Amino acid sequence: MKNKDVMIVTGAGQISIAIARRMGYGKKIVMGDKNIENANTIAAVMNAAGYDVEPIEMDLSSRESIKSLIAKAQKYGEIKMLINGAGVSPSQAPVKAILKVDLYGTAVLLEEVGTVIAEGGVGVTISSQSGWRMPQLSAEEDAALATTPTEELLNLEILQPENIKDTLHAYQLAKRCNEKRVMAQSVPWGRRGARLNAIAPGIIVTPLAIDEFHGPRGDFYKNMFAKCPAGRPGTADEVANVAELLMSEKGAFITGSTFLIDGGATSSYFYGPLKPEKGID
Repeated sequence: MKNKDVMIVTGAGQISIAIARRMGYGKKIVMGDKNIENANTIAAVMNAAGYDVEPIEMDLSSRESIKSLIAKAQKYGEIKMLINGAGVSPSQAPVKAILKVDLYGTAVLLEEVGTVIAEGGVGVTISSQSGWRMPQLSAEEDAALATTPTEELLNLEILQPENIKDTLHAYQLAKRCNEKRVMAQSVPWGRRGARLNAIAPGIIVTPLAIDEFHGPRGDFYKNMFAKCPAGRPGTADEVANVAELLMSEKGAFITGSTFLIDGGATSSYFYGPLKPEKGID
């Protein structure tokens, strides 16, 4: 029965859930995650706290899976909010999977939700500080990442295996693409009276970040938050603070933007003690 505004959440991770708890009260929350056991656990906790969450198994790398999630959500009412926190990290997956999930999957999700988002609706996708620290791309490369039809994205020359150094480089390209797709997709979303933005977190204490701390770049990440102006990693609730602005009426004039929330790590990378020439790769 259609009786509620609907929030779609992809990726039942700490950042997604912090935002969902902040903005999802009174709404039907349809939560997609590739690990259905994880989604079930999170849903049970939230439902016990008074939310209305239905967990669904979903694979962000599959258009059909995304469309199935949207169809399920539409059974409950108009889709008014999207929180996309699904993805994999450089230490969790090979190059091909990172591009398929983080880059292609996010592009498909923004496109598909954009065809059904209700007037007054709003979406937030979680990008990463990582996309801000790679060398600048050309205007043509940025435009290609922003506007290439989704089913042709992975054929771009810049995304071919011989042009990608490692999983971190693939992740950086994916996150750069996420932010460019948000800019481009905010235009058709706007025609529907809806808004779309991205948040680029730095080191936030989550299970994914803990994987990174114990991965091959663990010392790099620990050094990053130690030498950033904030001097510490962030929390999921601090990301939710930004999302609350973007998804509320206070953010009504904000769309097509990416908000960097990294404790100043990117600033330190370019202009402080994290500069590569000072020994940080």
